[in-house]
Amino acid sequence: MNRHVNMTNIDQRQDLAAAFRWTARLNLHESVANHFSLAVNPEGTRFLINPNGRHFSRITASSLVEIDANDSDTMSRPEAPDPTAWGLHGAIHRACAHAVCVMHVHSVHATVLASLADSRLHAIDQNSAMFFDRHVVDDHYGGMAFEEEGARCAGLLANPKTVAMVMGNHGVLVIGRTVAETFNRLYYFERAAETYIRALQTGRPLRVLPDEIAEKTAREWESYPGFAEAHLRELRAILDAEDPSYAQ
Repeated sequence: MNRHVNMTNIDQRQDLAAAFRWTARLNLHESVANHFSLAVNPEGTRFLINPNGRHFSRITASSLVEIDANDSDTMSRPEAPDPTAWGLHGAIHRACAHAVCVMHVHSVHATVLASLADSRLHAIDQNSAMFFDRHVVDDHYGGMAFEEEGARCAGLLANPKTVAMVMGNHGVLVIGRTVAETFNRLYYFERAAETYIRALQTGRPLRVLPDEIAEKTAREWESYPGFAEAHLRELRAILDAEDPSYAQ
């Protein structure tokens, strides 16, 4: 039996499911919390999101829930998402059409960064330079991301140049135009945060890049041909060989 009959947006679903699975392999997730979403209409208001209470390692393409950010009855439906997922991702997809894909986790090093009084990711290496002048710090954590808090957070992503948000006292959120682009940013943000935190732990002065070099490097990352797509393609190839259930 073809399990993909009547399943829309198959390629996007499989990409997103692969991102969930690899995030679990890297231990960037937390319990059955954290959420990824992907807009599937031009306005960005209809989006796929993980089902409530499902572990990232068990997400499949067909298990992803499609909801409408403008449907006020969403949370009363049988397949309603986690309320904080609705509050945060619904608000972002409602307000920021450029945020086609949204990934939010409480990964260890990004959350350590979010817990510092200065939560900026300084450009001290090639990876952290990817986010130079392209991330925002939310200094006004107001509790769990239910609807009011989610709308406040969405307002910080209005500038399309902003691709990541350090959610102070909370975690990290990244956005992009595709699953590949967004997951690549999520991966590199956590790697960059780890390098930065470890560098701080030495207690020695940091070698911070000059602004002009950091900006040049960020632009080079943005124009690097096919890098994010190759990253996700290879992850899917590994999953296809080791655990193809993600694509079902």
